[in-house]
Amino acid sequence: MTSSAPLQAAARCPALLIAAPASGQGKTTVTAALARLHTRRGLRVQVFKCGPDFLDPHWHQLASGQPVHQLDLWMNGEADCRQRLYAAAQSNDLILIEGVMGLFDGTPSAADLAQHFGVPVLAVVDASAMAGTFGALAFGLQHYRPGMPWAGVLANRVGSERHAQMLRDGLRDSADWMGALMRVSHGDAAPASKKGAALLPERHLGLVAAHELADSAQRLDAAADALAATPLGQMSPQDLQRWAVDFPAPEDIQHVSPLLQGRTVAVGRDAAFCFTYAANLQTLEQLGARVVFFSPLDDAALPDCDAVWLPGGYPELHADRIAANTGMKASLMAHVLQRKPLWAECGGMMALFESITHTDGTQHPVWGLLPGHVTVHPRLAALGPQQLVVDGHTLRGHTFHYSTAQSDAPVVARTSRPDEPVAADAGEALYRLGSIHASYFHAWFPSSPVAVARLLGGVAA
Repeated sequence: MTSSAPLQAAARCPALLIAAPASGQGKTTVTAALARLHTRRGLRVQVFKCGPDFLDPHWHQLASGQPVHQLDLWMNGEADCRQRLYAAAQSNDLILIEGVMGLFDGTPSAADLAQHFGVPVLAVVDASAMAGTFGALAFGLQHYRPGMPWAGVLANRVGSERHAQMLRDGLRDSADWMGALMRVSHGDAAPASKKGAALLPERHLGLVAAHELADSAQRLDAAADALAATPLGQMSPQDLQRWAVDFPAPEDIQHVSPLLQGRTVAVGRDAAFCFTYAANLQTLEQLGARVVFFSPLDDAALPDCDAVWLPGGYPELHADRIAANTGMKASLMAHVLQRKPLWAECGGMMALFESITHTDGTQHPVWGLLPGHVTVHPRLAALGPQQLVVDGHTLRGHTFHYSTAQSDAPVVARTSRPDEPVAADAGEALYRLGSIHASYFHAWFPSSPVAVARLLGGVAA
């Protein structure tokens, strides 16, 4: 529900949208390094991630010391984006938004967000294999669309000072030069066997989350130190004001009814189950729920709770530990037999099936609360924005997985792509067995708190 708010003045704050011509250029490293650098200098930095992503925000939260929220003109909606940016501008010294894929990729794209809110774009370009073409690429990113707010371009993975000068000479306007970030690896602080390794390591679903590495803070400091040598990194708080943006006040304040008041929701959180949006946890609290965390890998039983949310993650990497935790399996089974709600997303659902088969053909038993089996593939099985209708209320979100499931569990609904009808042979299945709801679909809870309350046992007003 919404209510009109009195007209308020816009909130002004320096802001940058860090974009690139493609994925893999170094957006996450530069965003996290910039956040770390200015946080170390005493500024309050709020980082956002453009589009759905669970892994990059782990690094940005560690770098800035603040929760990281998503901004997506479709998944969030314009009103939610406006509200989050306005709130951030009121209480921070700098706003950083990491883009997604290439600047103009996707619908909506990072460019759409930048132009909608007037946020200057800082382009990060992997210049390791180019010279004069760097200038052409920067010019194209800036001028491909009329009226693109522009901050400049940072050359990443540069080999030498001579290389940097060649890149700078290729620019039409020298004012666009934000510097050269030399090739940065997990350098002298790392054991010899790891020198030269990627500063922020990756695996099949994206970056390794910051909390999984004991030296995450040192990695961020190394990136921040490297950035400090560039013109971008040497900018003072006064210099940053050249990128100040007036963020308009929200026209309507979104109010969430306390539909889960008095209920406790247990949320899985460990190395295998870690794909949770900070905004989803915030929505549960706004619904009135008491949120408690547990480790499905290590805890012998669920905490005392009324509902369980088992989020996505990496169950395929921890299948043996999942199967060995028979106490958790028994506790989850008891929870379901009491007809208490369990919402399982993607990896959370995978762990509820009978087995997971890896790409090498080895099969590992898991909890078996749902009939069926999961097979992990070497290539993506599904990717993109999706929406799910729950009792007439539409949740928005996305899908991103490398596995497929075969199950006889009843399918009670299917997701659909934006502006497309639901089809029996498309989208993601929503399985329902007793009090279990499970799907590959990752839900953005703020898009429909009422639907979330339905899934977790609340009664809609």
